[in-house]
Amino acid sequence: MPVTDEMVCFALYSATRATTQAYRSLLEPWKLTYPQYLVLVTLWIEGDQTVSSLGEHLQLDSGTLSPLLRRMEQAGLVRRERRLLDERIVTVTVGDRGHDLRAELAHIPARIAAGTGLPDEQSATALIETLHRLTETMHAVSPQHTGDETEPKAEKQQ
Repeated sequence: MPVTDEMVCFALYSATRATTQAYRSLLEPWKLTYPQYLVLVTLWIEGDQTVSSLGEHLQLDSGTLSPLLRRMEQAGLVRRERRLLDERIVTVTVGDRGHDLRAELAHIPARIAAGTGLPDEQSATALIETLHRLTETMHAVSPQHTGDETEPKAEKQQ
C-alpha cells in the first residue's frame, strides 16, 4: 500500500479530484465549468450577490472571479450591474440562459449524491458538517488565516 493511502490530506485530495471530475463530466454537455456551476447555484438559491459576497461564498479571489463572471456574462448566464449610489459595488444576477439552466441541471445534485455512496441524507449531512469543521480548524492553524506569516524559528544556540 502506498504511503499516501494512509494520509488524510491525500484522501481529501483524491476525493476532491474525483468529485470535481464527476461534476466536469456531468456539466460538459452544457459547456459549464464547476466554478461556473457553483456561481449559478449560489445565485439560484441565495439570490443576487455582490461580486465580493460571491467571492466570500465561493472562496475565490477577485483575480479568479472577475474573469469567470466576464465569461459567464458573455454567455448570458449572469448579468453584472454597477450600483447607482456606489459604482464600486457590482451586483451579479442570473441571466436569461442561467435561468433556463436551472431546470436543465436539476438532476445534477441527485447524481452527485448517488456518487458519494452515502446511504442517506443524514450521512451526507454528517459528512458535510465534518468537512466544515475540518475547514475551520485548518484555517485556524494556517499562517495565512492567523496572521503569522512565518514558520516558528528555532532558538539560537548560545
